[in-house]
Amino acid sequence: MNNQRQQSMIADTFTADIYIAGDLHDIKRCCREFCSRGLCVSITPTDFIYTGGSQTGARVGLINYPKYPTDDLTIKATAIELAEKLVEHCCQLSCSVIFPDVTVTIIGEHS
Repeated sequence: MNNQRQQSMIADTFTADIYIAGDLHDIKRCCREFCSRGLCVSITPTDFIYTGGSQTGARVGLINYPKYPTDDLTIKATAIELAEKLVEHCCQLSCSVIFPDVTVTIIGEHS
């Protein structure tokens, strides 16, 4: 019988979601390169349906992971930096970064 107790870790909840259109493989490649510095993101394929058309893309999520907690401002800065890289890498005009308190639109240089 295993007598080990599970441990729980707790951190303040804070999330950031980046919504970007583009090729899923390009999005994953960019995130993989960005995360090599010590970061974990989730990537969920999504479809954007809008007046006159549609595009595929992804929701890239960041959380305050209790094993490696950080502060809200650091998560915001990291999400915005990643969003800027994604816009450039995926040749997009813009993307949205959604935080619990505010939404930021990143405008690419090619707009």
